[in-house]
Amino acid sequence: MKFAVASQNFRTITPHAGKTRRFLLFEAAPGGEPVDVGRLDMPKEMSMHEFRGSTHPLDAVQVVIAGSAGPGFIARLKDRGIVAVTTTETDPRKAIAAYLIGTLAPPAADEECDCHGHSA
Repeated sequence: MKFAVASQNFRTITPHAGKTRRFLLFEAAPGGEPVDVGRLDMPKEMSMHEFRGSTHPLDAVQVVIAGSAGPGFIARLKDRGIVAVTTTETDPRKAIAAYLIGTLAPPAADEECDCHGHSA
């Protein structure tokens, strides 16, 4: 399974998935260790908040993990066949491993994104 993890600093999971332009890319299977397979470092117009084209680099993954994401981001990815999840976990490898076994911790209600009138 292919994962993209929102990471503006290329080290930890960061919030605001819709505006994120940097993602760590991993491949992982249940029971295995996540393998780092690359990075996305896109221009501003390729953030999902700005993007209006047909083919996007995130189309190559099955799951996007971020610290926060609005309902519009989640819906846009769902329409592309991608699962978007949010978490309080900041370590990308731990988050992927937890996702694969169904224990990834979502953000608490008071930690959700409210940057422009939406939550998570």
